[in-house]
Amino acid sequence: MNAAEQAIGLEVATKIAAVVNLFKAQFPDARADLKPWANDPGTRDLVDPDSIDIGFHLPGWSRPFQSRSILVQIRFYEDPEAGGRRAIGIEAAGFTHLGEQWRLSTIENWQFVGATQPTDEIKEKLKLFCRQIFELFNGHV
Repeated sequence: MNAAEQAIGLEVATKIAAVVNLFKAQFPDARADLKPWANDPGTRDLVDPDSIDIGFHLPGWSRPFQSRSILVQIRFYEDPEAGGRRAIGIEAAGFTHLGEQWRLSTIENWQFVGATQPTDEIKEKLKLFCRQIFELFNGHV
């Protein structure tokens, strides 16, 4: 779900801002988009209500990223025993005008898949960014 729609309280809004700052700390030229999903019925049917989705747009096509835009989806699980909502996974995908070029998922083995992939340096920075998100939302990696 669009990050702008998930920012319903001070704590969540602050954490969304922190995620944006963490990404920009690694990639200062990126511009954040808190509403990456269109608000039409077809798109709304595909949106996960238990996620915070943020788009990041680069100034143009980036050779190191092998993309122009990155969509980050932070997935959550409501865990009453742990005291509320916990981040359980992060998906990041790089896009060009041709569509999705690569994907990183923290759900299994943190591997990049796709026809084209970022450089090793960008891969490591994206993995660090994901670890920082887990730290931010769960207090540990």
